[in-house]
Amino acid sequence: MTVSDTGEFGLLARIVPRLGTSAATLLGPGDDAAVLSAADGRVVATTDLLLEGRHFRQDWSGPYDIGRKAAAQNLADVVAMGATPTGLLVGLGCPADTPLEWAEQFADGLRDEAALVGVAVVGGDMARFSSIVISVTALGELHGLPPVTRSGARAGDLVAVAGRLGWSAGGYAVLSRGFRTPRTLVAAHQRPEPPYACGPAAARLGATAMCDVSDGLVADLGHIATASGVRIDLDSRAFRISGQMSDAAQALGVDPLRWVLTGGEDHALAATFPAGTELPEPWKVVGRVAEGEGVLVDGSVYPHSGYDHFQR
Repeated sequence: MTVSDTGEFGLLARIVPRLGTSAATLLGPGDDAAVLSAADGRVVATTDLLLEGRHFRQDWSGPYDIGRKAAAQNLADVVAMGATPTGLLVGLGCPADTPLEWAEQFADGLRDEAALVGVAVVGGDMARFSSIVISVTALGELHGLPPVTRSGARAGDLVAVAGRLGWSAGGYAVLSRGFRTPRTLVAAHQRPEPPYACGPAAARLGATAMCDVSDGLVADLGHIATASGVRIDLDSRAFRISGQMSDAAQALGVDPLRWVLTGGEDHALAATFPAGTELPEPWKVVGRVAEGEGVLVDGSVYPHSGYDHFQR
């Protein structure tokens, strides 16, 4: 069966029961709009657009993984503000001949990723389109704390990261060459694993600035450096490169450090903390904040340091 066989309302009847619910959901799918609790009185909101052929390929990722990835990259943005997610809104455009099973598995992926942080898909929209287009909006709350923005880093702060770096870039490189192994790298590209708990924890630890790593560590730290009016100095020796990543990079003739420093879509968290802050695992100090501007790696500008959506 395809989505056109069931029609819009038949499709909704198949998908909505799969989406689950959460404590923050006061009124879920089925009305003109959802209602979520906002005990803090402030709402953190973010949105992302995923286009078939640009942000995902169906010959590389199945619908379940695409659903997981779509939810993950938005939830990561919420926790990067030091907030706790409360819900997701999802828009889906797809061809009329899209298999019904594809839509159901996509919904399952959204549900399971959202469940990792105790939230649910509370609404959205569907439309017929020539290819698959996905729009996700994630909402969150701050529990009385100020948001952790990109503009608070100060000279003397520690620079630390939590989560995987370079794994998704390695998986992309492997898939681009027509391979499917090592499986750990391929799976990391298909389905990121953001360190969700580390975002709100960083806010409680007094993080001065934070962002998720979606376009590459150097590029994303560059946003913090610019917003804060500081320079960030990274030490390449602080980054651990796994054996599988090293072996894959050697086979492809690539320096694995480039994946770590410029690869996006792992959705790790990068943050700055006041000097002397005792950081628990999995936070790892990788540099310092100094007077100046930009991002330096071992004292030098790192070339071609990140992804730009409007450049080839």
